[in-house]
Parts: sequence; C-alpha cells; structure tokens
Amino acid sequence: MYKYNILVADDEIEIPDAIERYLRSENIKVLKAYNGRDALSIIEKEDVHLVLMDIMMPKMDGIEATMKIREDKNIPIIMLTAKSEYSDKILGLNIGADDYVTKPFYPLELIARVKAQLRRYIDLGNLNKNDVAKFITIGGVKLDLESKILIVDGEEKKITSLEYRILELLMQNPGRVFSAEEIYEKVWKERCISTDTVMVHIRRIREKIEINPKEPRYLKVVWGIGYKFEKVSSHYK
Repeated sequence: MYKYNILVADDEIEIPDAIERYLRSENIKVLKAYNGRDALSIIEKEDVHLVLMDIMMPKMDGIEATMKIREDKNIPIIMLTAKSEYSDKILGLNIGADDYVTKPFYPLELIARVKAQLRRYIDLGNLNKNDVAKFITIGGVKLDLESKILIVDGEEKKITSLEYRILELLMQNPGRVFSAEEIYEKVWKERCISTDTVMVHIRRIREKIEINPKEPRYLKVVWGIGYKFEKVSSHYK
C-alpha cells in the first residue's frame, strides 16, 4: 500500500520511468502522463498529492497545465526544466509552481525536494487543536491557522502551501525584517539556493493581499535587508 500518489508529467517516456524507480523505495506511487491534457485528466480521477511537471510537452504544455491546476487545487507542483530555461523557471513560479528541478537531475536531490513538498502539504491538515491562536489578523488580512485559509477584506483568496507558510512566518512576526535567505531556510527547510524563488512568491502574495501591489500597505521590502509584514492593527484571536 503506497503512502502517497505523485503524478509525473513528461513526454520523454524514460523520465517518468526513472522517477518511478527512484520513488518506489520511498513508498510513493507514480502516476504517469505524457502531455498536459492527460495530466489534468489523471488529477481529476485520482487522489494526487504532488505533481512533477515538465514544461515542454505536446497538446498542452506544463505552464498551461499548471495554471489549470491552480484554478481549484493547491497540491504542490515541482517544475522540471532544462538548465538553460531560466525564464521558464521564473514563469512557472509566477503562475503557481512551488519549486523546480533542473534536468538532468540528481536522484537524491529530486527525492529530497519531493519529500520536503509532501511534508509541507500534508502538514497543512495537522494543526494542533489545542493551539490558542486560531487566526492572525493584521488590518484587512486574516490568516486562518486552523483551516489554512487566507481572507482579505472578507474575501477568501486562493493560496498555495508555500505562500501560506511565508505569510504565516511574516504575520506571526509583524514588523520584523526577514532576509530572503532566512525566509527560504525557514519555509523550505533547507539551505537557500535561490533568493529569486522567494522574490517570486512574495510578488504573488502581494497580488493577493494588496490593493496596489506596487505600493504595498502590508508586505514591504526593506531595501538591502529583506521583507516584513507591516504592523497595522495586528492582533490574535
């Protein structure tokens, strides 16, 4: 009996087969798709806990498939990219991917990233019910710590697991400045390898919580140092 189901979408048949060999020993079942349309079909039919998504695929590419998934699901998505596709990595993060792995990849790195994303995703449902604080509210931004929901000015906003964890870190420490490296290490739970990844996630969060993301009221940059969540009538309930 497998513990998790992972979908691998890549039109190079040998790649899903190789990933399946790597992950089988981790008690992970690999579902395979060779284009974006088939990936979406599998997600609708199966209980998928994580997606490894190639960018260049026929019928529907990984970027479009990721955007479709993000319309109603927050499962972790790791993009599979070639080393030269830097712009594709940033685009993938911008439209909702949680991480990326460059090809050719090292099996141990792939396994580590998959397990890290699974831990974060599964842990969303494991809040200690004895915790006193159930909400963090700063101004018009409310974070539901029990249901893992973001509410802005009374309206629920879709949010990925990584976006949630970044917001939780910053909102639990209003006014404190965190460097991009510190945010990465606290949220990703590993040594920082890319501050660009943090920057992209911050930008996506701003688009969800700010009236004008270019002139943020809440999530501010402290130039040369890092990011902070501004103190605006902050309180716990």
